[in-house]
Amino acid sequence: MQYKYYIVDVFTEEIFNGAQIAVFPDADSLDPEQMQLLARELNLSETVFVTKSNNKKVTRRIFVYSPTKEIDFAGPPIIASAHVLATIGEIKLEEKYTDVIFEENIGSIEVNISRNEDKPGLIQFKIKSQPVVDRYVPMEDQLASMLCLKESEIEKLKYHTMLVSDNRPYLIIPLRTFDVVRKAKFNYAAWSQSIAPICMAKDMLLFATQSDVPVSNFHARLVGPDIGVHEDPPIASAMPAFTGYLCAHENLAKGRHAFVIDRGMKTTRKSVLSIEMDNNETKENTIRVGGPAVMIGEGLITLPDK
Repeated sequence: MQYKYYIVDVFTEEIFNGAQIAVFPDADSLDPEQMQLLARELNLSETVFVTKSNNKKVTRRIFVYSPTKEIDFAGPPIIASAHVLATIGEIKLEEKYTDVIFEENIGSIEVNISRNEDKPGLIQFKIKSQPVVDRYVPMEDQLASMLCLKESEIEKLKYHTMLVSDNRPYLIIPLRTFDVVRKAKFNYAAWSQSIAPICMAKDMLLFATQSDVPVSNFHARLVGPDIGVHEDPPIASAMPAFTGYLCAHENLAKGRHAFVIDRGMKTTRKSVLSIEMDNNETKENTIRVGGPAVMIGEGLITLPDK
């Protein structure tokens, strides 16, 4: 049986930028083993399999796989799925804004698709998070060694290093400049000898308040023991933790905030994310993550009958 798939660049308006995602829009007959094999064959950071849902309130159920495992939550696949389904007419864009609901392993996610003429424009999804903040983190000398940096290159005035968990823990480390974020190099030996493994801090989100994109408020990069030295993986899944991190600082006023954060470089694959968040008196945050997408290709894969 043949299965059609599309390749979408997410959080960008230019091809060969952003997060590259594969979307199978009609995957009802695929089982988990086949989905994993297809994700491994395409070898992209994430491949999405879209199926119908038995829940009448849910527009589509989506399953997300990396080349090695299933992923419970990921942001770029939500944007990619909405873009593909709207482009091929599975989602009708009859109004200026169209609301749909997708379901991932973590639950239902509200998605809003804006119409740009007859095509999907900005796509935004909303999630609620309850981040848990822990200030028990490695000392600055350990952080510097883990990143092959000098202690003076770690920011400690406006922002502070924290461990924030929301579905998964992220060690969030503020750095002084964009150049420092780019030159940081993960040192496995230093990481393994620090307290980071004890506090389950495998994924580290590095950020600075400088960027090579004028519209950005932050530039961010993920590093860690499961991330290749030269990889620059998507950061959307870390945004619930990052917004919780920002809210944990006393210098952030209560109320609604919006900011732009980017990852990657202009010479590689640049992603630009628009974020809205509510910093309120409760532990629960409402986060809206948005961005455009562009379709770059499509193809067919034939699977043998079982």
